[in-house]
Amino acid sequence: MTRNELVAAAGETIGEGSKSFHMASRLFDRQTRERAWLLYCWCRHCDDQCDGQFLGHRAETECRSVEEVESLTQRVLAGEAVGQLPFDALGQVLAECAIPHSFVTDHLRGFALDAEGWRPQDEEDLIRYCYYVAGAVGCMMAIVMGVPPQDEETLLRASDLGIAFQLSNIARDVRDDQEAGRCYLPKEWMHSHGVDFSNPLRPDRRDALVALVERICHLAEKYEASARPAIARLPFRSRWAIEAAAAIYGRIGRSVADRGSTAWDERVVVPRRVKAEIMLKSLASAI
Repeated sequence: MTRNELVAAAGETIGEGSKSFHMASRLFDRQTRERAWLLYCWCRHCDDQCDGQFLGHRAETECRSVEEVESLTQRVLAGEAVGQLPFDALGQVLAECAIPHSFVTDHLRGFALDAEGWRPQDEEDLIRYCYYVAGAVGCMMAIVMGVPPQDEETLLRASDLGIAFQLSNIARDVRDDQEAGRCYLPKEWMHSHGVDFSNPLRPDRRDALVALVERICHLAEKYEASARPAIARLPFRSRWAIEAAAAIYGRIGRSVADRGSTAWDERVVVPRRVKAEIMLKSLASAI
């Protein structure tokens, strides 16, 4: 596929797989937007393949081995064209941006943990996992937006924002994760709050789950606040896009916390109209 074909296909992937990020990505300049789509295409594919999903949704397909995804990714890192859209999309963005390969392999470590049936024991475990699945992506996105790979301070803050996004996802997706046989609530927290290990959504202990998830939401706010100083260092359009994405994900976390015991009766989403309002307000913040 030509670069234009890769970008077009990657754009379709993000449009279906993450409406929030797709909407925010429209605020990037064209080159940054295309590179962000290429990177997302690989990230989405790896997640889907290791979870047996299609564009983030449960599908009637078997999970492919993490080893297979890792093998194809390693071929890309070695400079090989694999002939599959997600991996060639990654190869394209690596050819254009000086993304350290360590961030790519760190991202894959999160999928390996999922494949092992891993669960976090404490807050440190939780944050480490969030770094693998989202913080490393934040670092790669920062480089796509022009942050030098040597700017460790800005990359650390970019990682914090990715961690904040993932914490919001975990707070929202307790039911979805349980149905998939997974749980990202730290065992130590579950014990201290009195949440049932085998059934976090147990009706007679729902208040305990609410208190635990509020703790996760507060942690997400802490990491988002840590990331904000670095957003100001980005080029204007990237700053606008990331302000919008942070506000949208922050809204998800706050909505979960505000709904209390009903937070998991239906999936928390941010309506398109509200996203548009957030994007407008984010313009003022970016300025």
